[in-house]
Amino acid sequence: MSDENQVPAGEGWVRFTYKTGEYAGRLVEQGTPRSVVETLAVLRHPEQGDLHHPYDPDVPFFHERRALAHREKALVPNRDIQPHAAAELPPYEASREQAVARMLDELDRLQRWAARAADQLRTVASDYR
Repeated sequence: MSDENQVPAGEGWVRFTYKTGEYAGRLVEQGTPRSVVETLAVLRHPEQGDLHHPYDPDVPFFHERRALAHREKALVPNRDIQPHAAAELPPYEASREQAVARMLDELDRLQRWAARAADQLRTVASDYR
């Protein structure tokens, strides 16, 4: 391994979702219907805002969701836990930064799409006149 913070492959690595984030980690305690997992990497950063009103900035409470912390334990429904096959996991901090960058890229793309869609709709609307 090139980076001492990377976690080598090991048995029990899992991929799991928690709230709206996706993580890689280690199964700590198996239970029914939930198991305890330890967070080792962030694969997808949790979404911001009100999940019941997606893409609505005018909701009464715009939720802020932080990623699970490094080595934070979470009680996760078993249906949200899958085996995770990878040669190694990136360091937690790097994985979190990459997940944030990917989410910001997605939001930028959505913002650009919304602007183009609005322009196109204005053009179409002018044809209706």
